[in-house]
Amino acid sequence: MTHVVLDSCIRCKYTDCVDVCPVDCFREGPNMLVIDPDECIDCAVCIPECPVEAIVAEEDVPANQQNFTELNAELSKIWPAITRTKDSLPDAEEWKDVQGKLDQLQR
Repeated sequence: MTHVVLDSCIRCKYTDCVDVCPVDCFREGPNMLVIDPDECIDCAVCIPECPVEAIVAEEDVPANQQNFTELNAELSKIWPAITRTKDSLPDAEEWKDVQGKLDQLQR
């Protein structure tokens, strides 16, 4: 199993999860992070670190966000690894409680 970053990360891109990951499985896109399923060891240490609760175990992905499992796998192949915490996006606070942000994803 792996973990999946959901749409609540879009337009926020908090990186608290990156520092605790023992295998550097996070990948950074323009306005969100994803998890490389081939690298994730299912340790779950990243889950409590996310301030917007964007990370879940693959088996816990909500039905309306199942597409994020494949999206994480797809984008992790083209986005670079991120291994250090960075500042969140400037308007992250405005977007953190917004639902259904897939249309805001920048590839």
